[in-house]
Amino acid sequence: MTTEELLQWADDIVFTTTEKHLDSVQTAILEGAWQGLKYEEIAKKCHRSKSHIKNIAAELWQTLSELLGENIHKANARSVLERKAISNIYNYGSSSQIITSNINSHISICPENRQYTEDARQRSPSNSNSPSSKNQPTILDLIEAPELTDYYPRPTDESTLKQWILEDGMRLVTLYGLSGIGKSALTVKLIQDIQNEFDYIIWRSLGNPPPFSTLQTELYQFFSQSQPNPCATLIEYLRSFRCLIILDDVQNLFQSGQIAGQYLAEYEDYGKFFKQLATSSHRSCVILLSWENSRELATLEAEKRPLRSLNLPGLEPLSAERILKDKGLNDETLWAELIRLYQGHPCWLNIMASTILELFNGNLSLFLSNPTDLFLGDLEPLLLAHLERLSYAEKTVSGWLALQGEAVEISPHPVESGLSKSEFWQGIQSLARRGLVEKLSVESGYRFRLNPVFQHYIQSQLK
Repeated sequence: MTTEELLQWADDIVFTTTEKHLDSVQTAILEGAWQGLKYEEIAKKCHRSKSHIKNIAAELWQTLSELLGENIHKANARSVLERKAISNIYNYGSSSQIITSNINSHISICPENRQYTEDARQRSPSNSNSPSSKNQPTILDLIEAPELTDYYPRPTDESTLKQWILEDGMRLVTLYGLSGIGKSALTVKLIQDIQNEFDYIIWRSLGNPPPFSTLQTELYQFFSQSQPNPCATLIEYLRSFRCLIILDDVQNLFQSGQIAGQYLAEYEDYGKFFKQLATSSHRSCVILLSWENSRELATLEAEKRPLRSLNLPGLEPLSAERILKDKGLNDETLWAELIRLYQGHPCWLNIMASTILELFNGNLSLFLSNPTDLFLGDLEPLLLAHLERLSYAEKTVSGWLALQGEAVEISPHPVESGLSKSEFWQGIQSLARRGLVEKLSVESGYRFRLNPVFQHYIQSQLK
């Protein structure tokens, strides 16, 4: 028997008993077992963590063991299933309902192989049923998604995104925030949790963004190659099917040295596409991952269009503590202070923990002996990258805010800043859309302050 026949047979026996097809991860585990791959290799091919793959595999082997009445594990899965399948065909003949007409079809959830099942090929634009209702596998292309290694839970943010996408029907979601805050990791985790709700999922990085026409063609080809009767346009696919598109590093579409979210001239068509997504009726969702939010999308959100933006904060304390535990830091009673100083930012905490290990052998109390003098060290290049993107007004506002001892009101605007009221307020608004200014609620309204770590960096630049 071929690998494809074995995979189809295993899927059929599971579906016959449970009325659920093998999902994409289970299929990848079986395929990896046929090929003699280690769990680590399977995880890498499919952009999952090794622990996640092992947990799913344990459940899969238990299910198959119960169905077939024999102990099955990765090492013997191929031999046992081949024997059981051949025996079944021998006993029931070629007309067996267990070996279906799709026996030569094949699904690959790993991006290195983009063939699709016969079930997927039989989908038509008139079919409005989701994979969850028709038990059809989701077609994935995650070749450009980052590998999810150590994931630190974000229960609040995970719940918010699921609510927006699955229940509220948001067509466009912008997840923005400082570099390294965990936008991509959260989105990869989200895909693992909701992938069965979609017909197609594709991830594209805009680290070196192509012209929009190139991306449009690539997306269209991804959807159309599994359809016998292709749709005429990309937006028709988004209307006819439940598609999830993730675009990473969207900040590369925007101008540096200007107010946040202004498109470079050669990428203005992206902005038109995003506006179309937010204003046209369709069943799909596009997630944008960026350092900054778009001005145009912020305006559409204010108009109560079906789009949302989330400025991703630092980790919750329990998740942040796991970083320090994994790093092996001492002085557990001081962990909360380190997390507060570096705002639960996972990248910053990892860098600082490595510094503490390197300079103080993991002794956190020595590192915090003078907590008022915040150490930046290897954070400086990361902060510089954000500073270099700011407009003149934003840099002026940052410099003024950095000298304030506490959060301030902005009405009336400070004349000593050297900016007009319009320039000052626009600078505040733009910094907030970059996640560099925090808005604090007080009895009299709102007050604003720079991100404390960024404030310390600006102060060091002013000396």
